[in-house]
Amino acid sequence: MTTRLSRHESAFCLAANRWGHRHWVRRYFAAISRLGDGVAWYSLMALIVLADGWAGLSASTHMAATGASALLLYRALKRWTKRPRPFAADRRIRPLVRPLDEFSFPSGHTLHAVSFTLVALAHYPVLAWLLIPFSASIAASRVILGLHYPSDVLAATGIGVVLASASILLGQMPLPF
Repeated sequence: MTTRLSRHESAFCLAANRWGHRHWVRRYFAAISRLGDGVAWYSLMALIVLADGWAGLSASTHMAATGASALLLYRALKRWTKRPRPFAADRRIRPLVRPLDEFSFPSGHTLHAVSFTLVALAHYPVLAWLLIPFSASIAASRVILGLHYPSDVLAATGIGVVLASASILLGQMPLPF
């Protein structure tokens, strides 16, 4: 079963990667992926502070703390699982951008996109129209660009939801002192 699933996942990666060879597709998803490196999230945090003062600073601090936790978690998982990237496992898949690290599982871009989006939306639900499609594009970009398997992206989505949910719940708890 695992081998059959792996074959289907590799076939999906290859098809998505071939679609990514179209000039406009590659340019769009490469740009989205680059923004997902952190540029968009840091810019959003700065804009929130500028637009909403102390409340914005609180929201941005919450996002930054969640992002730091996501970074530590995904790096530990990558070192532990050491799953090769799709292009390393199947020479027909070409990386359309340079990866930031060696391993595939989980997708750090997706984990951060999901966790930042959910925390930001807990503070500013009006941003859903912008952040949800942006995060979905980041997740899709990782497979299309040949850097991740769909299961890397799905697992990162689940981890991001759990991490953000825990962060939001912890943020609502009163301090014990």
